[in-house]
Amino acid sequence: MSDQRAEVESTGETVGEARWAALHELERRYPSLDRDAVEFVVVSEGERGLLGVGYQPARVLASVTVDLDASAPPADREPAPAHADDSPGAARVREMVGRILIAMELEGDIDVEEDGVVVTVTVHGPDLGLLIGKHGQTIDAIQYLANAIQHRREGQPLEVVVDAEGYRKRRERTLHDVAQRAAADALSTGEPVELEPMTSVERKIVHTKVQSMGGLTTSSEGVEPNRYVVVRADEDAV
Repeated sequence: MSDQRAEVESTGETVGEARWAALHELERRYPSLDRDAVEFVVVSEGERGLLGVGYQPARVLASVTVDLDASAPPADREPAPAHADDSPGAARVREMVGRILIAMELEGDIDVEEDGVVVTVTVHGPDLGLLIGKHGQTIDAIQYLANAIQHRREGQPLEVVVDAEGYRKRRERTLHDVAQRAAADALSTGEPVELEPMTSVERKIVHTKVQSMGGLTTSSEGVEPNRYVVVRADEDAV
C-alpha cells in the first residue's frame, strides 16, 4: 500500500460551494476517494461586500490520505440517450449537457422541457457546485454555447435555458435584492452605484428590475469578463 496526503484549496461564492469544489477536485484526482475521510479547513469565509462591491470568495482547504495503488481512472461513460419525445434541438442540447457532465466527472439526471419557444434543461444531482461555477459563470457559458449551437443548426432556433437544482431562481432573487438596494442608494444619495462584475445574463436581470422601478437608469460598463452595472437616479427623481 502506498499512502499519500493529498491537499486541495478551492474557492466559491460560499463556504459550502468551496467545500464541494475541493471535494470534486479530490475525487477527480482520486476516483476511489472515501468522502467521509476528507478533512476541511476554512481558510476564509469570504466577503459579500456592500451591494456586491468588495466581494471576496470563500476559501477552503481539503485534505485526505489516499492509497495511490487503489486510485484508477474512472470507467468510460456515455451520455443518456435522447427521449422519444425530444425534438431534434432538445435532443442535441440533452446530449451536449450530458457530455459536459461526463467531462467534468459529475453525476446528475437531466430533465428537458419544451414549450415550442424555449427548451429548459435542468440538471438534478447532489454536488453541482462545479457545474454552476462562481456567480454562475460556468452554467452561463454552457447556456451560451447551447444557444449558439441552436442558432447555427436550427432553421427556427429555440431559446435554451440551462439550470441546475433551481440555481436560476435563487440567483434571480438575489439579484433582485441587489438591484433594489442599489436603486434605493442611488435615489437617496444622488450618486451612481456600481455593482460587482456580472455575466451578461445577470446584468440583464438587474437592468430589467431597476428600470421597472421608475426614476432610474442603468448602464453596463467595463470590459468582459469584468463588465458591471451602474445604477443612476434620474435628475428629477433625486
